[in-house]
Amino acid sequence: MELAHSLLLNEEALAQITEAKRPVFIFEWLRFLDKVLVAANKTDVKEKQKKLVEQLTGLISSSPGPPTRKLLAKNLAALYSIGDTFTVFQTLDKCNDIIKSKDDTAAYLPTKLAAVACVGAFYEKMGRMLGSSFPETVNNLLKSLKSAESQGRSEILMSLQKVLNGLGGAAASCHRDIYKNARSLLTDRSMAVRCAVAKCLLELQNEAVFMWTAELENVATLCFKALENSNYGVRVAVSKLLGTVMATALIPKQATVMRQNVKRATLEEVLELMATGFLRGGSGFLKSGGEMLKVGGSVNREVRVGVTQAYVVFVTTLGGQWLERNFATFLSHVLDLVSHPRATQTHVEAVYSRRCVSFILRATVGSLLGEKAQIAAAKEICQAIGKQMKAVEAVVNDANSENKSGAADVAASQHVMVCALQELGSLVQSLNATASPLIQEPSIGLLETVTSVLLHPSMAARLAAAWCLRCVAVALPFQLTPFLDRCAERLNNLKTSPEAVSGYSFAMAALLGGVHQCPLGIPHAKGKMVVSIAEDLLRTAAQNSRLSLQRTQAGWLLLGALMTLGPSVVRYHLPKMLLLWRNVFPRSLKELEAEKARGDSFTWQVTLEGRAGALCAMRSFVAHCPELLTEDVIRKLMTPIECAMTMMSHIPSVIKAHGAHLKASAAMVRLRLYDILALLPPKTYEDQHIKAKKRFKIFPLFLQPNSASGSGALEHDPSSIYLRIPAGEAVPGPLPLGVSVIDASVALFGVVFPHVSYKHRLQMLDHFAECVKQAKGVRQQAVQLNIFTAVLSALKGLAENKSTLGPEEVRKSALTLVMGALDNPNPILRCAAGEALGRMAQVVGEASFIARMAQYSFDKLKSARDVVSRTGHSLALGCLHRYVGGIGSGQHLKTSVSILLALAQDGTSPEVQTWSLHSLALIVDSSGPMYRGYVEPTLSLVLTLLLTVPPSHTEVHQCLGRCLGAIITTVGPELQGNGATISTIRSSCLVGCAITQDHSDSLVQAAAISCLQQLHMFAPRHVNLSSLVPSLCVHLCSSHLLLRRAAVACLRQLAQREASEVCEYAMSLAKNTGDKENSGINMNPFAPGAGSRRDAHSRHQGVNITETGLEGVLFGMLDRETDRKLCSDIHDTLGHMLSSLAVENLSHWLMLCKDVLAASSDMSTAAPLGGGKDEESEKKDEMDDDTMFTTLGEEDKSKPSVAPRWATRVFAADCLCRVIMLCENANKAHFDLALARSARLKNPKIFVLVLHLFTLRMAGLQALEDIIKKFASVPEPEFPGHVILEQYQANVGAALRPAFSQDTPSDITAKACQVCSAWIGSGVVSDLNDLRRVHNLLVSSLDKVQAGKGSSSQLYRESATTMEKLAVLKAWAEVYVVAMKIKKEAETKPKCVSKSTEEDEDDFGTVDELPPDSLITLVQPELPALSRLWLAALKDYALLTLPAEFATQLPPDGGAFYTPETIDTARLHYRNSWAPILHAVALWLNSTGFNVSESTEETAAAMPNSQKRATSIMLNQTPGTPPTTKSLPEINKDRMHLILGVSIQFLCSPRPEEPVEHVTSCLQALHTLLDPPCARIHIAEDQLLGVELLSVLHRLLLTWDPPSVQLLVTGVVQQIVRAAQDYLQEKRNALNEDDNEEKENPLALGEGGESGGLVPGKSLVFAAMELLMFILVRHMPHLSSKVSDSPSHIAAKSHLSEESARLVAATVNILSDLPSLCSPAGCMTILPTILFLITRVLKETAVKSADNQVPPPVTAALQGIKTIVTLPTVRTDETQKQWTGLIRSTLASILEDSQPEAFKPVLDEVSILTAITLFLWSASTEIIGVQSLQNGCMNRFRSALNSSDPWVQAKCYQLLLSVFQHTNRALSTPYIHSLAPIMVEKLKAVERSRPNNNLELLAVQEGIKVLETLVALGEEQNRVQLLALLVPTLISYLLNENAFASASAASKDLHEFALQNLMHIGPLYPHAFKTVMGAAPELKTRLETAVRASQASKAKAAARQPPPTVHSTPTIKLKTSFF
Repeated sequence: MELAHSLLLNEEALAQITEAKRPVFIFEWLRFLDKVLVAANKTDVKEKQKKLVEQLTGLISSSPGPPTRKLLAKNLAALYSIGDTFTVFQTLDKCNDIIKSKDDTAAYLPTKLAAVACVGAFYEKMGRMLGSSFPETVNNLLKSLKSAESQGRSEILMSLQKVLNGLGGAAASCHRDIYKNARSLLTDRSMAVRCAVAKCLLELQNEAVFMWTAELENVATLCFKALENSNYGVRVAVSKLLGTVMATALIPKQATVMRQNVKRATLEEVLELMATGFLRGGSGFLKSGGEMLKVGGSVNREVRVGVTQAYVVFVTTLGGQWLERNFATFLSHVLDLVSHPRATQTHVEAVYSRRCVSFILRATVGSLLGEKAQIAAAKEICQAIGKQMKAVEAVVNDANSENKSGAADVAASQHVMVCALQELGSLVQSLNATASPLIQEPSIGLLETVTSVLLHPSMAARLAAAWCLRCVAVALPFQLTPFLDRCAERLNNLKTSPEAVSGYSFAMAALLGGVHQCPLGIPHAKGKMVVSIAEDLLRTAAQNSRLSLQRTQAGWLLLGALMTLGPSVVRYHLPKMLLLWRNVFPRSLKELEAEKARGDSFTWQVTLEGRAGALCAMRSFVAHCPELLTEDVIRKLMTPIECAMTMMSHIPSVIKAHGAHLKASAAMVRLRLYDILALLPPKTYEDQHIKAKKRFKIFPLFLQPNSASGSGALEHDPSSIYLRIPAGEAVPGPLPLGVSVIDASVALFGVVFPHVSYKHRLQMLDHFAECVKQAKGVRQQAVQLNIFTAVLSALKGLAENKSTLGPEEVRKSALTLVMGALDNPNPILRCAAGEALGRMAQVVGEASFIARMAQYSFDKLKSARDVVSRTGHSLALGCLHRYVGGIGSGQHLKTSVSILLALAQDGTSPEVQTWSLHSLALIVDSSGPMYRGYVEPTLSLVLTLLLTVPPSHTEVHQCLGRCLGAIITTVGPELQGNGATISTIRSSCLVGCAITQDHSDSLVQAAAISCLQQLHMFAPRHVNLSSLVPSLCVHLCSSHLLLRRAAVACLRQLAQREASEVCEYAMSLAKNTGDKENSGINMNPFAPGAGSRRDAHSRHQGVNITETGLEGVLFGMLDRETDRKLCSDIHDTLGHMLSSLAVENLSHWLMLCKDVLAASSDMSTAAPLGGGKDEESEKKDEMDDDTMFTTLGEEDKSKPSVAPRWATRVFAADCLCRVIMLCENANKAHFDLALARSARLKNPKIFVLVLHLFTLRMAGLQALEDIIKKFASVPEPEFPGHVILEQYQANVGAALRPAFSQDTPSDITAKACQVCSAWIGSGVVSDLNDLRRVHNLLVSSLDKVQAGKGSSSQLYRESATTMEKLAVLKAWAEVYVVAMKIKKEAETKPKCVSKSTEEDEDDFGTVDELPPDSLITLVQPELPALSRLWLAALKDYALLTLPAEFATQLPPDGGAFYTPETIDTARLHYRNSWAPILHAVALWLNSTGFNVSESTEETAAAMPNSQKRATSIMLNQTPGTPPTTKSLPEINKDRMHLILGVSIQFLCSPRPEEPVEHVTSCLQALHTLLDPPCARIHIAEDQLLGVELLSVLHRLLLTWDPPSVQLLVTGVVQQIVRAAQDYLQEKRNALNEDDNEEKENPLALGEGGESGGLVPGKSLVFAAMELLMFILVRHMPHLSSKVSDSPSHIAAKSHLSEESARLVAATVNILSDLPSLCSPAGCMTILPTILFLITRVLKETAVKSADNQVPPPVTAALQGIKTIVTLPTVRTDETQKQWTGLIRSTLASILEDSQPEAFKPVLDEVSILTAITLFLWSASTEIIGVQSLQNGCMNRFRSALNSSDPWVQAKCYQLLLSVFQHTNRALSTPYIHSLAPIMVEKLKAVERSRPNNNLELLAVQEGIKVLETLVALGEEQNRVQLLALLVPTLISYLLNENAFASASAASKDLHEFALQNLMHIGPLYPHAFKTVMGAAPELKTRLETAVRASQASKAKAAARQPPPTVHSTPTIKLKTSFF
């Protein structure tokens, strides 16, 4: 293939390949040329033009196939338009000669067609350049048109279309000729020709004025005729022509009108013409009346559908604004259509006409109008309904003057009503929440109008009205409960009117059916109401014969609808229902017989209806409440069902006796019976019923079938008003009764068949065969179809049950049935037979059987010549493989494939090709990898066929596309490979895709897209996105749903991997579109020509990608599309794009969301927004808004685009939240304005958004909450100290207020509460008044909560109230938590000095912060009430989390906030809100110190009655007994148990999807709770509680990683340990106070007792150590020998992060506290471990840092060593020896390991020395005299003294000081002897290297201090020697005057220091000092000069610090004092 990629055709390569592959090679070259010509250099092209023209014209006569000729023509035309045009006329003449040629053979045809195609392409590309030659060309084409066959005809017509397109108005002279010739072909035999004519005429009408003036009627008649017996393609093309011509006639195009003065048609005329087609079809008005009568009959369905589509095209072409202005006229016209007697001759036809009219309305009103216009349209529809109703009422009231016409009017009006009401319902549903003005404006009176129709005499109209009410209630759920109440009330008032009973019960049933779409539901009591109404109706049915029927139906309908509310409601009414069901049916056979004997026809009708109703309610019960179907209930249900089955067998005799009008009722009973039996598990009805059943199962199979497609209507089965709508349908449309019964029986047959004995199966199958024989003609076909469906259903049932068909005779019988149908002329039967054969093979599952089947078909196919048997048996082969699977049928694969490949090449019969290719695709799919060997031959066949089969055989092309897809899947990921065969396969697949992509049929194009999608999945590098993406973008605007679906699905996959490329290519398409005026045409086969006015509606345009890119188009599609799958794919695609592009491309995405959101409610709201903002951002805002308005303004003129609809805006708000989230994860710049200027742009936009959002309620509030949380701390760059959100305070308040109004749904209020608490707690609000406003909203909602359970106005389910109340409590809890936090921070930080008042004028200086306690003051007044409610909520939550087996312990009438009926839904709401409430309760108890008792009297006074009951339950009393007040400790104990219980229950197993905030809240609550002493006592008294809590926390750590959680856990552990410590201390103190007679040693208290053993599971210490060890190992894995020994362990140590360091420090702190909880023996058990851990932590973390900071773990470790070494409890006689050993080994291990090694990080010597000093100082007794330890310590000090780091030296001196000063001389003396000489040397050396900086100076000063101390410690007789060391050293530090002037600061300081010290020492030891000075005169002179100089500069010296006094205490100055 690569050889084909050259500018000139590579002829050598072509010559070398086989004949078969040449067409592919040529096609590939043409494809390459097509891409390259546009991009190539003109001079290159001109050089090679001559050769190229030769090659291309040569190809014309090489009989190219359809795709090749298309490309060839395109390339030739392109070549001439790029290169020179000299030879173009020669080439044209050549083509014309070929066209004129008289050769009619089939072989010459492709050449002729190629020439025709070339002519068309030339004119299309070059147009008027070829001007002079066109008359001849056109004549030539028209001449050959007369004699051509169908392929030629369609090709010539397409060329003519192109000629017209290219020449435009210049071809006027030929217009009439073309019209005359083409006109007659509109009714051609071949559908492809009809399509081509329609397209050609469509092109013609752009310029030919006569078509839409003089010839208008004729064109219309022609179109109607063309629609007769048409297929989908023809209908699309003809309706496009008809609609466009009509639109043009009404509003002609400007240019043509200018040229001639034209008489314009009026709207009435145009609509009248269209209506003729709709009502009378193609039998025009030119015929005389007589002929008309002969034709008679109803209008052909295809015509009606075609005209319907034409209406839609007509309106779409005129555009949305036209529709808005003329909607009233249009509506009345369309509704007249359906009331016309000709449209409603039979019931089925009437239903069909209704469907058509509904389609017209939906397609125009639904997609062309914006929301405001839709509301106006809804008003119009309301008026139309009202008008009709008035007319009906007039007729009904005027019943006595028997006018026939009146009755007919009423009958006709029902259809009008149905259409109008359905459209009204759909409108309201799509408007969703924006529809509320329709309901609320009394002038419209929508509800009154719709409810008035509930009294319409016709059932269809009543049902439609009920359905419309259901739509309104689903769109506006707050109307649901009032509607129900109103209907119930009217039903009661109008009990005596049959219509009212029926209508209002329909409405109630519909509303109940809609409840499942309203998340908030309806109050529980409504269920009881419905039951009582229904019961009443059933009870009174017998009283009044006029109403019996209606009341019976209504009663059962309501009960059926009630079942859809689900088990939680039905559970309460089940016993009553079972009773009702039992009573409807006779109890025994005897009663049944008696029944037959009496009763007239009316009683029977009522009885049958009642029984049908009861069965229907049962079915609804079984379908909607499967949880309630226990064995027992099923048994009770079976009694009436069995009875019904028995009754069915008696029905025929009843019908005989009482007349045929009972047939319908009987059929209804039968339908209901089948329905319920199919739902019940088959084993519930045993064998005996089955016999009876089988007998009557067969009756319905003889019903005459009528094609039921499109005849679904509500009145066929009223119960569908409350059932769930099947996906993809807007309005439920059950099929007519006859059809439904057959369908139900077929379904049931499938369920029952697998459970029947073989004998019965055989009887059934034989009986079927007999039936088929007996029936004749059309009837036989029908019977056969029904039987086959039943058999298929049965086989499918067998396969699903994994059972077999049965013994030989059963199989035989089945086979004869099936085989007979494989060559039936009816294609549907053949399909069914093929399927059945495959299923049979699957069920029989024996290789021999399969082989026999396959062989039979092979033989048939080899011999048969007729189309029928060839198609049937080829399908049979495909089905065999499909159902048996690749492995089962592997041995037949080769034969099957070879036979099917041969059949597929049979060019004479497209039908055979289609069927065989379809089977081939099935085989490829099912064989999987086994097919790999046949891929190449199959592919080459597919390509050959694609290149040769005429495009008019679309079915063949569709099957080819399917084969191609299957092959790609089979080869799969191999397609990425680079081997020769694989690349051939791959390029073949790509060529195949290219051909199918270019086909004109939408299905074929969709197949091509899915093939490319597969290819992209397996071999992404080889799919060229630059061409694929633009073609997909073009399809997005296609008028075919299939194509749009395929394109979006493909984009979704592409966007997952390569979102940015996809967007770029889409944008490039937009740019190109701008360049080429005509691009719309080339891209889309349906776009009108260039001259035509651009189509107003984007669906039909080329492609409309603007600067918003593909994303913008997708957002736009969301407004127009109704298909669920399509919309969800668009959501996904946008989601993928957003997640990969939003961060880099922020402003683009924000603009997108903003444009969508800014459209909300209406445009005027956007203007007054700038109000409250500061100047600078206001300007920006205005700019924003202006650009927004101007762009919209411009667009309005060209095409009125529909403003984004509700659902799209909600999605956009979600997108906004995702953008914020993504930015947060990507980088923080977006949240810090000063960092990123881009965010500066972003800022005003985001908030303009927020303001629009408040109309968007839910999604908007979510976005608002996100924004508050994320932006709360972002500073405002212009005003330091302010936060950016401050300027929006008023707006946020305004946005929240409506959410708290009375009629707001609970879920919104609940969300708004969350936003409130986020806003109050964010710390943004600086103005107390602003805060008050938001706070007041919360206060008002708190009042609602306190109103208790029995509040009167209930609109929603009780759990909705629960949700709202809990949300309020949660919000309050969050605010309280924040308030306490602020208060605590304010208490801990020092008060800042208030600023001086002068600054007040300059506003920027001050930060207006709230006083820290202001929030608390806001919350304080509510606390008493709140705390009570919070505790009640926690109590509820605790009860609700009990496992199921404790259900009996739940209070019978619910908790404080939930009712028992809604327990399941309530659980969820509690689960969402308990955590903050828990935290708040803990804080409250802590702050009041548990001192508040619940004085029950007060509580009771504060609550209304309904809650008194709840309270008494809360306090565990039975209502009625006088409340026993509990003592405070008891109450507190209860509260503690409650809180601990809730926490432990949650922390035991938090589900992974729980938000981390819940975990943190829970831990913080525990921490707070353990603050006050009484809580600590509680947890310490019962040690198991502590242990349990610790083990739960341990589990929590195993599953939750975040460090924040771990830190909180350590906090709680610390609290528990402290509690235990306090408790133990108290016990010890108490023991000490008692006189020690009992000899119990107080120290022996504590864990471990005498023995020292700790019991896991009972020991607090053990539990704590387990948990702490886990944390340590998690952060320092090498602490655990297990971890460090494992092979996977990597030795490299990472530096601890700051969080980890804090954690480790906290852990070490707790560890060192643990020994204090133990007895001495216990200490000995745990200390080795603890000391090991602490020393390891010390050595791991004591790493030297640049700034000499001591890391927290080191500090903690040192503190821990000190705590442990100074423990009071351990030094008892028994443990002394063990203790000494411990201390020594610990010190040894510190010394041993800390010899620095080369590769370790530099150890921090100071920390190690500190540790050593701690041991020396505190544990001197244990260490004295151990020589090795002493040497080790000295070595450490020595190396530190010699350290090069002055900091280490200084610290070392400090530590030595403390050692030298130790009171125990035995310890200090060796150290003094060993280390003092080194010190003296070091200090003497300073004279030569004076200090350069403060650190070095510090070291010297510390050293001198030590020397001074030594002097002080020495005895009197050694003084002189010691001073002889000190004084000369000090004097050597003094500088002479000259040196002093030039010395550095540190040096000067040293001089001063030495002088001060000398002056200080002199007086201290006068005698010794003199002795030393006398011995060295030169010292004396230096000292004296220094003193003099010093006195001279006394002024300076005065400020110096006084010399340090010598302490006898140690003076380590570490961060933390350890002593």
